Amino acid sequence: MDWQIIYEDLKTKSWIVLLILASASYFILSPARTLGTITGGLLIIANFQVFQHTIRKAFTSDARLKSGKIAIIAKYYLRLFFLGIIIYVLMGKGWVDPVGLAIGLSTVVISISILGVSLAMKVLTGGAS
Repeated sequence: MDWQIIYEDLKTKSWIVLLILASASYFILSPARTLGTITGGLLIIANFQVFQHTIRKAFTSDARLKSGKIAIIAKYYLRLFFLGIIIYVLMGKGWVDPVGLAIGLSTVVISISILGVSLAMKVLTGGAS
């Protein structure tokens, strides 16, 4: 299966999961937790897109490493550092609820799990080529 198809499917699933989590949070949890859920979801989706862009840019079409391993690792940790700073500021200033933020930050993990289960079901039912 082509990575572009999987990535687009994962992106769509991430937005749907965020919509479901935010909607459920709106009706079940407090407004602060709902804001945390939405903020966490937006942060992690943006983080995942930047990560995907870095990895895709690092490899050429023939799967050779284009830039050095050090540069990829440095970008990885730099991205995590900035994400940590953003989360620290959001929680430190009390702008978002930590529980809601944790729920939102799980958006991509849930999407990857759903994708994995759906791909496994295709293989089990013989739908994959």
